[in-house]
Amino acid sequence: MTVSDIKHAGIKAWIEECVKMCEPDEVVVVDGSTAEYDRLMKKCVDAGLATPLKAKENCFLFRSLPSDVARVESRTFISSKKEEDAGPTNHWIDPVELKATMKGLYTGCMHGRTMYVIPFCMGPLGSPIAKYGIELTDSEYVVLNMDIMTRAGEKVWQYVGTDGDWVPCLHSVGKPLNNGEKDNGIWPCADVEHKYISQFPEEHLIWSYGSGYGGNALLGKKCFALRIATVIAREEGWLAEHMLILKLTNPKGEVKYVTGAFPSACGKTNLAMLIPTIPGWKVETVGDDIAWMKFGKDGRLYAINPEAGFFGVAPGTSAESNKNALISAEKNTIYTNCALTEDGDVWWEGIGYPAKGKLVDWKGNTRDALPKDKSPKGEEFAHPNARFTAPAKQCPCIASDWESPEGVPISAILFGGRRPSTVPLVHQARSWNHGVFLGSIVGSEITAASTINAAEVGKIRRDPFAILPFCGYNMGDYFQHWIDVGAKADQDKLPKIFYVNWFRKDENNPDLPGGFMWPGYGDNSRVLQWIFDRCDGVDNAVDTPIGLMPKDGAINTDGLADCYKKTLPEILKVDVEGWKKEVKDIRENHYPKFGAHLPKELNTILDDLESRLNKA
Repeated sequence: MTVSDIKHAGIKAWIEECVKMCEPDEVVVVDGSTAEYDRLMKKCVDAGLATPLKAKENCFLFRSLPSDVARVESRTFISSKKEEDAGPTNHWIDPVELKATMKGLYTGCMHGRTMYVIPFCMGPLGSPIAKYGIELTDSEYVVLNMDIMTRAGEKVWQYVGTDGDWVPCLHSVGKPLNNGEKDNGIWPCADVEHKYISQFPEEHLIWSYGSGYGGNALLGKKCFALRIATVIAREEGWLAEHMLILKLTNPKGEVKYVTGAFPSACGKTNLAMLIPTIPGWKVETVGDDIAWMKFGKDGRLYAINPEAGFFGVAPGTSAESNKNALISAEKNTIYTNCALTEDGDVWWEGIGYPAKGKLVDWKGNTRDALPKDKSPKGEEFAHPNARFTAPAKQCPCIASDWESPEGVPISAILFGGRRPSTVPLVHQARSWNHGVFLGSIVGSEITAASTINAAEVGKIRRDPFAILPFCGYNMGDYFQHWIDVGAKADQDKLPKIFYVNWFRKDENNPDLPGGFMWPGYGDNSRVLQWIFDRCDGVDNAVDTPIGLMPKDGAINTDGLADCYKKTLPEILKVDVEGWKKEVKDIRENHYPKFGAHLPKELNTILDDLESRLNKA
């Protein structure tokens, strides 16, 4: 298929306009076939950009440049017409100015390269919740990853038709090859100051330049599935969220679906693929990162996972933390910035076993393996943000209905952060709006390990709804949208909302591994059991100043290690003084950022929380 064969006049005209601007040597319309994938991967191997892994079937390792290893939030822009509409938590540039700058960069940027036209679908093909996009890119790495992460290729054209809605996504690595230049095995990208990851909300348009990595370049991921999708969801009355989706089955065979929003490093993927420690319970994965939720005909919220793969953080993934993720990535997987072992496998810090012999680190240097599983900070063999891109269908715990076109009905929504103090193991919101309040205050405590500024330690880094870097408009208006969605629904059919915290610590207790007062991982199924029962109206909760919490004995402790049985009462108590400090921080440091855009309902709930704490 060529561009001239495309029957959608708007798409064809846009592609032709971009070809004229970017001046690629060749234009290829991606068909999504296995043969095409193999051909493009061979091109990357032959160019020295990818290394085949002898130890893993059809798996390959890429190494990026140190300047292109993660999302670059400082170079990510919400370019709405009015700065106020982008809000205080997004970077904004006037769209006229930004387009002029980027058109200058795009002019001739694909010299010596092929422009690939990737038609893709976010969500199951034909789903009423799915959306469609076209990404233009000059990166084979992007095509290969998008093939795993989305439903991409010629099958998409029948759903776009001649006049269907679509999101235009333009991407370039920003490294033209003039006068016969080659990449010579060096990852192509632009300098940091020339990287732009730009979203134009009013036009549902994405322009990305200068980065070939992850969410900066795979434009179906954070750029479309969250930043633009949050805008579309607001316009159309649904929810586009940075949430996992799991399927929870009890010993009777009864099923509930749960979504959950957690900031980075809080175990979201681990929870989505959890292996329960309590007999008879089963967790299956629908999605590990993004949930799109719309109301069904029965008035309930139904969710789809708009992605087709996992773009997971490799370091810290082990048989203990997430066995199912390791199995998912055993074949047909792209690894990025991991270490390479002598026997042709990948290795990373936290994989659960020491490496042997010599390793090629993520920068391409050959070094002797360490006799343990960890490396000094800054000298890691794998970059801390090293990734694996694996097809979701390979996950051993993938739910049979994970591609259900109508989505799955959501019974509970979880929020959580990494909080070593104050926040209990679990508590439930009294109402939808109280749940929105809990989502609005999500955050993780800054630790000495995560900052070099001693004055920062102990402060809360707020990440409302775990979507702060990914919301395409003013976060205050986003809170209001959640309130509006709840207001138009049958309250009895809305999901129940909970806040969980697996990370309470007691550094002075030598019996606790790592000082953690809760074991986490598979034992989080004990909290999911309580949540499951709450959704069925089981009388297993007591009202407290902060919300509904488990009654004594309501958390299943059968088989739980004694050290955690002893700490459980402490992490199920209301820390009144700690919560008073929390209220003060929200009132003085967090909510004022949103000014007049903060919904009045949230201030009312904050006042009510303070009043309840004062009476406790």
